[in-house]
Amino acid sequence: MKIACVGGGPAGLYFSILMKRQDPSHDITVYERNPAGSTYGWGVTYWAGLLDKLSEGDPESARAVSENSVRWNEGVAQVGESRTVHPGDEGFGIGRRRLLDLLAERAESLGVRVEFEHEVTADRLPDADLVVAGDGVNSALRERHADHFGSDIALGRNVYSWLGTTKVFDSFTFSFVETDHGWIWCYAYPFSTEHSTCVVECSPETWTGLGLDAAGEGDGLALLEKLFADLLDGHGLIGRAQSDRSAQWLNFRTLTNRTWRRGNLVLIGDAAHTTHYSIGAGTTLALEDALSLAGALREIPELDAALAHYEQERRAALLSIQSAARHSAQWYENLPRYIHLPPAQMFALLGQRHSPLLPYIPPQLYYRIDRAAGQLEALRRFKRWLGPRLARTVQARTQR
Repeated sequence: MKIACVGGGPAGLYFSILMKRQDPSHDITVYERNPAGSTYGWGVTYWAGLLDKLSEGDPESARAVSENSVRWNEGVAQVGESRTVHPGDEGFGIGRRRLLDLLAERAESLGVRVEFEHEVTADRLPDADLVVAGDGVNSALRERHADHFGSDIALGRNVYSWLGTTKVFDSFTFSFVETDHGWIWCYAYPFSTEHSTCVVECSPETWTGLGLDAAGEGDGLALLEKLFADLLDGHGLIGRAQSDRSAQWLNFRTLTNRTWRRGNLVLIGDAAHTTHYSIGAGTTLALEDALSLAGALREIPELDAALAHYEQERRAALLSIQSAARHSAQWYENLPRYIHLPPAQMFALLGQRHSPLLPYIPPQLYYRIDRAAGQLEALRRFKRWLGPRLARTVQARTQR
């Protein structure tokens, strides 16, 4: 099969690796419009379950990813001067650039052609049996046929900025700071022995009240460094590139599509779907897409049937994750509802932010129910049953 992967992100590169391992005779090219090593972003997160799946798909690349990752097993929440520590599942961080370099090197070692600075336009697709659109949330290939794919983008209310720092954290850390204009917070986690990621978020009212919407180059980061001085311990914040002192603010875009395929063109990763960054699942979902698509093509000889199976499988797998991401984003958008709880309760509900039941029950009552559910299996089952039904009922009423 002749395969063209448009976009040199994790999904396209890993899919090319899997397909070459399945059949070395496949003719595979990955087209990336940017130069090598120019990727945006800092570190990405994943959990131990992903490593197990990657090891099944390609042990060599899984080993390389694991060896170049840093690990933590605690969550820390700082609210003003209060600090709460909670043991958790083992988490991993790896630099996005390092991850892409590892996958590109592995792909090329298997015979995949990786062509940087090669932009594929939507009106001139590569001549291939299969074209995999892994060109991100702004996918030109998808937008060329937006009506067919049924693309829909919902903007989040809060604004955020994706930054780096030379402060190396030893755990996944949440820091909430109260200002005269409302709360501002960040999620911080290590991704190498030299750097960590800091994602800063706040409401639009806090953003404009602090003047971050109008701050010039460098001034915005200087203000953020002052606000998070206790967290950063004298370290600075860094923009998209280490020489960049600007802070770019965005509203998160949740992308969904009515269908993921059109003829021999199929969407993968962020071109097909996005989930809010607060659940840290974007890279994992992209790699799982690659595993699913490669598996479908291995098991089902007819292309259209294989693509249909891939889409059905991944849509089903995404339902619970998309729900968790939606409720996680809403938790932060309604932060004043939780932030003044006693620290242990606030951190417990921070960990429960994915729950569809939480928005509809007073926070302290939910906390008591959750504590009791941990000891009573019947109550735990009732909670799992009630949450989705209550969420669907409220959503249906608001749409009338």
